[in-house]
Amino acid sequence: MNKKNRPVLENLVNSQTTDIERFQNKVIRPIIKMQHELVITLFKDYLLKKKINFNSFAKEKKILKIQSILKTDSKFKTLLLGCILGHFSIEELKTYISKPSEFNKRVSQIIAQRLIDSLSEI
Repeated sequence: MNKKNRPVLENLVNSQTTDIERFQNKVIRPIIKMQHELVITLFKDYLLKKKINFNSFAKEKKILKIQSILKTDSKFKTLLLGCILGHFSIEELKTYISKPSEFNKRVSQIIAQRLIDSLSEI
């Protein structure tokens, strides 16, 4: 089994950082970065299963499609969330449980941006 280690992302937290931003930058972003290949693979599989000819789209339409899928397909969004939340420690999960809708929104936004930044891989 290939054990993954969370990357350490530098310079994202300072004395002005809120608790929510701190959790996002210390926990959520590193997990999403660690799960990059999985997220890309799941997205490609989604496009295949939904028969979406993504490669025929212009760049702007690809961006809009990614944003639309993550806003409207709650089943797919839940799958991606599970891939991220499954890497939380118990303490991290307790923090997440305190504001799940806020953190879910942030996870979706980060994943959308990551997919947009990775269009060449899709």
